[in-house]
Amino acid sequence: MCPCGWSERILRLLGRMNSFYLPGSRRAGCFRFEIDGAQVGWIPPHMAPLLARYPQVFSPAHGGAVSLCHNLDTYERRSEAVDAVLQDLRREEGLSCLKGWRDEKYSVMPKFSDRPLMWMERAATSLFGVKRYGVHINGYTVSESGEVNMWLARRSRTKQTYPGLLDNMAAGGLAAGVGIKHTLVKECEEEACIPAAIAERACPVATVSYTYEDEDGVFPESQFVFDLKLPLEFKPKIGDGEVQEFYLLPIDKVKDVLATDDFKPNSAMVVLDFLIRHSFIDPDTEPHYQDFVSGLHQDL
Repeated sequence: MCPCGWSERILRLLGRMNSFYLPGSRRAGCFRFEIDGAQVGWIPPHMAPLLARYPQVFSPAHGGAVSLCHNLDTYERRSEAVDAVLQDLRREEGLSCLKGWRDEKYSVMPKFSDRPLMWMERAATSLFGVKRYGVHINGYTVSESGEVNMWLARRSRTKQTYPGLLDNMAAGGLAAGVGIKHTLVKECEEEACIPAAIAERACPVATVSYTYEDEDGVFPESQFVFDLKLPLEFKPKIGDGEVQEFYLLPIDKVKDVLATDDFKPNSAMVVLDFLIRHSFIDPDTEPHYQDFVSGLHQDL
């Protein structure tokens, strides 16, 4: 694969994963989702009429915003009221994302450092454009001669999303009330049978943030990225069935598959960040170096 072709494919990946802020997106038609005057998301145009059916939960759209009713003034009241609406909307044929209901609670707040204002079912978050956070782990080895190889996973073909695609060695979403390090250790153990004593050596190195849109809604996401240098003799094993196989690949091969449709898009971004941080992509030889860096670190 020629360098120019590879670079163009990576630029297309980053453009797709940041599509919400590109010209021609639905952003101008979206409503701000507000709680107590603070924006916590973006409501796509097709959702506003549906939410208007529930005036006891959502105030009428005004000034480009849809807000929760002011009498929903606690974390529990907001969460329970919105969840009741979502349970009702599961009968709507047009809301395909709710067919993948997971019974997983995600926190809703303006910024990650803010106090959560409510929780929301994971499958519904794109309908409100609320920020979603996750943890991704780059598992890699370094030989005695200094050669770097990376462990990649191939997702199970029964996964709800991106079945059968290449992925990071381990990754998972941040559920409401669960910490980052706890999630890291849990996902390493469950997905790759990595003992906690090894997983806890992972180093926090970056966040990768982006916002894209599709027919299911708006997806502002930020991934907490960890690098985990693994012993040469260690091999991850299939755990909870979310992975069908693991591969240990040299960096040149990782770079090649990164720019194909065989890789889960946001995980490809995490690996791209690894390649940049470890100097496998050089600003003297990669003309789009700055575009890569900015595309990985967008404000939500």
